[in-house]
Amino acid sequence: MRLPPLLSAGARVALVAPAGPLRGAEELDAAIANARSLGWEPRPGANVLGRHDYLGGTDPERLKDLNAALADDDVDAVWCVRGGYGAMRLLPHIDWASLTRRPRALLGFSDVTALHAAASTRCELITYHAPTARVTLSDFSRASLVRAVVEGRDPCGLAVGARTVRGGRAIGRLVGGNLALLSSLAGTPYAPDYRGALLVLEDVGEPAYRLDRMLTQLRMSGALAQIAGLVVGHFTEATPGHDLSPATLDMLIGEAADVAGVPAIVGAPVGHIDDQWTIPIGANAELDADTRTLTVRLP
Repeated sequence: MRLPPLLSAGARVALVAPAGPLRGAEELDAAIANARSLGWEPRPGANVLGRHDYLGGTDPERLKDLNAALADDDVDAVWCVRGGYGAMRLLPHIDWASLTRRPRALLGFSDVTALHAAASTRCELITYHAPTARVTLSDFSRASLVRAVVEGRDPCGLAVGARTVRGGRAIGRLVGGNLALLSSLAGTPYAPDYRGALLVLEDVGEPAYRLDRMLTQLRMSGALAQIAGLVVGHFTEATPGHDLSPATLDMLIGEAADVAGVPAIVGAPVGHIDDQWTIPIGANAELDADTRTLTVRLP
């Protein structure tokens, strides 16, 4: 797996919306401000404020912005402004050849999981499961992001507040992101390579029975039989009337870990939360579930 060039002051960063729409110009302003606060030069896509029902513009509009950024040799990184849904609709038409020819950082999380999975298999490129450009960056999130994409250092470490569900240590390649997207990609040419992987999981707005169904799908597809460990973040904003307790989440992840026979932690700083790790998807890492630490080994 190749590490894209690190981002220095003046890096030109394309802001694109490959999935859901921004709520308005103020969110684009926030994304621009975030890029500038990191010393980067923001370059909003022509259709970044587009809207087509629940999508950030039509498929051709969203694809045009993404492919234009990938084909532009003056662009040093692509930072997705938000998640939502829609990135997987673009997968067959993305200019993966340009990303392979000139690797650059790809940042975002949630629905951007689809892009991370495909870029890993299509381009053998490390990408970054990171806060989207529109969010308010906490000191914790900013520090992890800078360590990953500016300094090239381990952006993770001790998962304060995490719980050990199944003890042990494992080394593997970081894979994953949003559970709903990973289960949706199962059986497609864009599913990630789970062999020997440390599987990272998070999601939002999902009740326990749907988490159970998605984890069962990964088990029945053979994915869980191939992994080396589970790094599970937060599952926030459960559907009203379907509260997801920590005990239930631990039970579901514990079942998955037992099926896979791997170490697992729950509650790592990953997901739809203020304090997020930036996870270099595709990089090698070591999980120590007993001490609740994730150590990333960047090339």
